[in-house]
Amino acid sequence: MAHEEDKPLRYQVIARRWRPRTFDEVVGQPHVVETLMNAIQKGRVAHAYLFSGPRGVGKTSVARILAKALNCLDGPTPYPCCRCGPCLEIAQGTFIDVLEMDAASNRGIEEVRGLRENVKYAPAQGRYKVYIIDEVHMLTEAAFNALLKTLEEPPSHVVFIMATTEAKRIPSTILSRCQHFHFRPLPPLEVKRLLARIAGSEGMDLDEGALDLLARASGGSLRDGEMLLEQVVALAQGKVTRDQVALLLGLVESGVVEEA
Repeated sequence: MAHEEDKPLRYQVIARRWRPRTFDEVVGQPHVVETLMNAIQKGRVAHAYLFSGPRGVGKTSVARILAKALNCLDGPTPYPCCRCGPCLEIAQGTFIDVLEMDAASNRGIEEVRGLRENVKYAPAQGRYKVYIIDEVHMLTEAAFNALLKTLEEPPSHVVFIMATTEAKRIPSTILSRCQHFHFRPLPPLEVKRLLARIAGSEGMDLDEGALDLLARASGGSLRDGEMLLEQVVALAQGKVTRDQVALLLGLVESGVVEEA
């Protein structure tokens, strides 16, 4: 999943280099991927989605892939080309009709009012305007109420994709107007398989025990596993062993080693 067009002049962390670009590259969430691909194929894309689940399991990545699928020059298609202008700009975060908002730092009613004003206008370049709201549970009550008005009567050219690690904090009035997909933690064996693939492609040398321990320490989050992999490879010299991982990450005291 590491791609030539994703390689900038300065160093980019593993988690970004190996971020999935297409639905086929998403791991551990087949129920989400299959449903979304079928909806696009059948022309039954909803106006609002809620992606919930723990951190690092693909919520934002899938949101960006869905944005590409809707705006690809070959689309709407379950298989965005990842080569056309819209696909490349969405991947780089520069496409004018895909707006990402972090609700943790933009949680007030004024930000949502600005969003509501913006949705009135037709897309400038793409087929759809896609609003990706991360950590949506952080919005204030007033902001949720303002967002609700837009979700009740959404323009046909707008798709909202909201992501959260705490679905229980989303008001029922919002939930009832979204298609809700729950993203699951990845099993340790799946995380291990992916970390081994990444390590091989990146020229990293880890023994089986090191990979086992990293997979368990990830807690089902592939992104956390990738960050841990990068950390231990940077700190270790030569082949990375299980003992080095335990020592470098301080996992002996936490009981992870005994459970592995």
